[in-house]
Amino acid sequence: MLRLSTLAASLIILLASSLLAAPILKPAPEAPIATHPALKSLAKEAATASPVIVIGFLGGRVKKNNLIHREVQLAMHLRQNHPVGVDAEIFQNSHGQRAFQRILHLLDVNHDGILTLAEKQHARIIIYGHSWGASEAVTMARQLQDDKIPVLLAILVDRVSKIGEGDPRIPANVAQAVNFYQLDGLLHGRPIIRAVDPTKTQIIGNYQLNYKDTHVSCDKYPWYARLFMGPHIEIENDPRVWNQVEALISAKLPPEVASTTATITGPSQ
Repeated sequence: MLRLSTLAASLIILLASSLLAAPILKPAPEAPIATHPALKSLAKEAATASPVIVIGFLGGRVKKNNLIHREVQLAMHLRQNHPVGVDAEIFQNSHGQRAFQRILHLLDVNHDGILTLAEKQHARIIIYGHSWGASEAVTMARQLQDDKIPVLLAILVDRVSKIGEGDPRIPANVAQAVNFYQLDGLLHGRPIIRAVDPTKTQIIGNYQLNYKDTHVSCDKYPWYARLFMGPHIEIENDPRVWNQVEALISAKLPPEVASTTATITGPSQ
């Protein structure tokens, strides 16, 4: 039954794919790097240490420049508000290997092409994703574990399993993980996430959202996405969820930077 439900979910995503046909908006111009003393200090530190790396994975077949989606908006906000000391990037869920290589490049502070044990141990990595992107986030954490690279936090939003994803549990190299999900739609996430080793990974919580009585506007999504994937895209566009996601990420950022983080407010109309 599990294989059948996974296959059914995959077919729904491929059939409904909001995600290919949704209009693509141009990103706002990047903010200039300020000359504030705190930023100068961070810039000096950045020359000798890897940044806090924030990797987001999109669901379905969403393109990484599609600003309709909260995952993309969040990465853009982090880049604009944290010009030094934080590297926030967004990837399609099918580009996991590309994201992995990017992480290795950012951790290689001396740019010698070889990651030392110290460079790995000093890694500060946060991974988040929605739907198949949440599934890819777990796969990425597992791949980093194989290279003995720790992950600070994994954030999963309405995770839908990808065929062949492997062990669905959170690997032991992840310090903390949190799960946001809904059960109202035909396509929905997992109600519970578990850790491979509970002594090493703290499950912050499994938080259910309800969209039977309270709806989130998804007007910019294609009609077939709203028809087939209603609550699944509502949770993706829910400011209650993404404000919490941003708060969890901000708590892991350097203190001088975290105070400047912009909050995502209001639904994307």
